Amino acid sequence: MEANRVTYGKTLVEIGKENEKIVALDADLGKATNSIKFKYEFPERYINCGIAEQNMMGVAAGLATAGKIPFASTFAVFASMRAVEQVRNSICYPNLNVKVVGTHAGIEAAGDGGSHQAVEDVSIMRTLPNMKVFVPSDHVSTRKIVKLMSTEQGPMYMRVGRDENQAIYSEDTKFEVGGSHQLRSGSDATIIADGTMVYKALEASDKLLEEGIKVRVIDMYSIKPIDQQAIVSAAKETKGFVTVEDHNIFGGLGSAVSEVVTLTVPAKVVRIGVKDSFGRSGTSSELFELYGLTVENIIKAVKSLLK
Repeated sequence: MEANRVTYGKTLVEIGKENEKIVALDADLGKATNSIKFKYEFPERYINCGIAEQNMMGVAAGLATAGKIPFASTFAVFASMRAVEQVRNSICYPNLNVKVVGTHAGIEAAGDGGSHQAVEDVSIMRTLPNMKVFVPSDHVSTRKIVKLMSTEQGPMYMRVGRDENQAIYSEDTKFEVGGSHQLRSGSDATIIADGTMVYKALEASDKLLEEGIKVRVIDMYSIKPIDQQAIVSAAKETKGFVTVEDHNIFGGLGSAVSEVVTLTVPAKVVRIGVKDSFGRSGTSSELFELYGLTVENIIKAVKSLLK
């Protein structure tokens, strides 16, 4: 087990060794985001912009115009809200090759409290023209997506949580822009999840199978662009969707899936996530229980959908 933010820091060093154009920027949170690892290897290519996220995005944009590939890291709540004007106008508007990484996303940020728990960041970032959005679920997917971001052109945003994650993927798994992975087959219903919730979706699917309920599980690691074909196929082959995300049910994964469904194959979508409220302080397990982000609640939602 390893936290995705830890894998991010390690992978940043890996791609830095492979490509001298990679530069890392942070807003005085290098130890928390783990980008500090890049500083130890390449101090001349690491810039701590201080507690000035808006300025950091402007610096990243400037570096991109000079041919560098900047990875700008901070907490997801700051990347998507405090600095959103600069991300929009300085990075997305001119379509610059800047990679924004938001850590400590969702109520998984736990003890940091509602002010620091980003449950709106996917919604905000995916509405920005030219921006691509990724949500990895384990250390393998995090490493593969960071490497993908370093080779693909244009603005990109990746959100990761704070805690350690269960391993899901093997090292030979491939990831691509606009892709997804079907991790369980099933014809009764489909669970689409992202990030930390993918493992919970797998647990729910396995328990439902013990009752004879066959549930497809899709890891929608690319939120924008989204894998429309996977959604259309599931809409045709199963009886509906349960989406699961550590994010507000408005504007995130559930909304993205619903948008595809309304334009293609009509199907029922039940959204599990934070129900239009702010987070609060507590342990991540306590908060997941409080907000209904549990295996039991996923099972309940699937059974309700099938009725």
